[in-house]
Amino acid sequence: MRRTATGMLVLMAAIFIASGRWLEIHPAWGYVHAFAEAAMVGGLADWFAVTALFRRPLGLPITHTAIIPENKDRIADTMAGFLRENFLTPQVVARRMGAMNLAGAVGSYLADPAASRDSRVRAGAGELMVEVLESLDPDRLGTQVRAGLAAQLEKLEIAPLLGSMLDAMIEKGRHRELIDKIIRRAGLVLEDNEQMVRDMVHNRANAVLRFTGLDERLANSVIDGLYKLLAEVLIDPEHPLRNKIEEGLQDFARDLREDPEMQARVERIKIELLNNPAVGDWWQSVWERLRARLIASIRESGGSGGGHLAETIAELGRALRDDIRLQRQINRFARRTAVGVSTRYGDQIVQLVSETVRRWDATTLTDRVESAVGRDLQFIRINGTLVGGLVGLTLHALSTVLG
Repeated sequence: MRRTATGMLVLMAAIFIASGRWLEIHPAWGYVHAFAEAAMVGGLADWFAVTALFRRPLGLPITHTAIIPENKDRIADTMAGFLRENFLTPQVVARRMGAMNLAGAVGSYLADPAASRDSRVRAGAGELMVEVLESLDPDRLGTQVRAGLAAQLEKLEIAPLLGSMLDAMIEKGRHRELIDKIIRRAGLVLEDNEQMVRDMVHNRANAVLRFTGLDERLANSVIDGLYKLLAEVLIDPEHPLRNKIEEGLQDFARDLREDPEMQARVERIKIELLNNPAVGDWWQSVWERLRARLIASIRESGGSGGGHLAETIAELGRALRDDIRLQRQINRFARRTAVGVSTRYGDQIVQLVSETVRRWDATTLTDRVESAVGRDLQFIRINGTLVGGLVGLTLHALSTVLG
């Protein structure tokens, strides 16, 4: 564009010189000459104006030239102030964020099957997840989560909840599986502790029984009887002992829901568990295993997390796209965050802009501004050449008519 504007100026100069030789041949050449003369003057004037913005024309120390390099610091402060007043005020940020459905736009993109299959999206999400998981302080996070869980569990009344769950289990017959497991477990416990039962019978038997060896037979009879009882209860769904166990579960569920003494006892147990260091250590170990497995899974899949991560991304996108309440909550959070950032860090942001521009040398600033708006500035030169020529043509026509 600079070469075009300069070429047009050279062309007007050539026409001016050539037409000056042919003025006596025909009056029309006077119009051409006047157009070229005024166009050349207009082009030169606009060339001077455009050039004076960025540098000194022809290197001459003319005042009020090289405006941008000479006023670099003032321009930096003006740009920073403009940014602060028009973009980083809480009112402007809140208004712009309020008009945006950020969550909906992100959800629509993530819900698109192409986005969920995009390796770059999955790799980026996987890499971000790994960095977050690795950057978390295990002790601090474990303590925070443990404290959060403890605070929520302290507010929750466990006993009525457990009673309702047990009632629902009994109503649907799922307690029978629990009873079967308890019976099988009792059989395994008995098998592992047969010697302890024998020792108990032996210690409680009198000297006559021990002398005659009847204590051993008695112990065998007790153990065999227990095995037989467990087997009968396990096989017979209508066994009286099973019915007693069911009645006991029903009474226990009712006490959990209605008995203040039972509820207070459960609450005490809950508090003791929450305050037990062993529970905290258990949670810490669970979290560490989970974190290590997540990191290993993502890295083994090359950062993409495999199909599970893709499906998770798509599911998150569908939730963001379709759930209006979730969109409203996330958009509100994003708006408050953006407003908070502009309020707390707006001055630091504009100061960064100002200091960055100030640190630029004059040549860098000139080149960047000129490259951004230079094309339009060269159109100013072209338009100046044409408008100047038309003004000269008009003035020559008026002088001819009036003369």
